[in-house]
Amino acid sequence: MAAGNETLLSRITFNPEVLGGKPIIRGLRISVAMILELLAKGATMPEILEDYPELEMADIHAALLYAYRLVENEEVFEQSLVS
Repeated sequence: MAAGNETLLSRITFNPEVLGGKPIIRGLRISVAMILELLAKGATMPEILEDYPELEMADIHAALLYAYRLVENEEVFEQSLVS
C-alpha cells in the first residue's frame, strides 16, 4: 500500500464509545457509512464539506478508500436466476 494511502486510512478511527465502534472520521461522530450514503444519494464533495465544516476533503477520500479496501478482494460467485 502506498504511503499516501496509509496516511488517508489513518483518518479512519474506531471507538467503541462512539457510534458503537463503527468506522468514523478522525474520532468525530461522523461515520464512514454516512459519508458513503451521502455520496450515493448524489451529494457532491463540496456540498458535504459545506454541511459538515469539521470535515476535510481528505476525510471523504479516506472514506472512499476504506470502502474500496473492504470490497477489493471480495469474491463474486455467479448467481443463478430463480424462476
